[in-house]
Amino acid sequence: MSLHDDAVLVLEGYEGQDELRRVYLEHLAAHPDGMWKACGDGHITASALVIDPARGRVLLTLHRKLRMWLQTGGHCEPVDETLAGAALREGAEESGIAGLTLLSGGPVRLDRHRTPCAWHLDVQYAATAAYGAVEAISDESLDLRWFPYAEVPDVADESVVRLLEATRARL
Repeated sequence: MSLHDDAVLVLEGYEGQDELRRVYLEHLAAHPDGMWKACGDGHITASALVIDPARGRVLLTLHRKLRMWLQTGGHCEPVDETLAGAALREGAEESGIAGLTLLSGGPVRLDRHRTPCAWHLDVQYAATAAYGAVEAISDESLDLRWFPYAEVPDVADESVVRLLEATRARL
């Protein structure tokens, strides 16, 4: 099964955000290359909000290009076999934490936003790190920091706040 096929299955099974989910599925139906950065009309991306429920905090990255505090995530790559795998890979690369575990139940949210390269149709997951895991800043980040849940609205945009709220509801 291709990554494109996996994305269609994931989105068909996703419950909620019906209108946005339909936009994603229509995009994939119209763009066989819709998973890749090269698709100038937009592309599916995968992200993972790294969360530490025991301590009530999330790990956010200060994105080097956008200069915003965001969850880890980004473009799908040819090595990715699934959207969930892409989210885990991006989470590990950008957090420096190996062994992240996605929350069960599939994606937590969808978020469509404009970036300098194109529209990102982001499929957002949440992941937990093992107790004692140590983060490390990647080349894609200016900073990497744990924030208590209550501080996230002070540093991040509404999309990250909505993702945190949906993640906490799932927990």
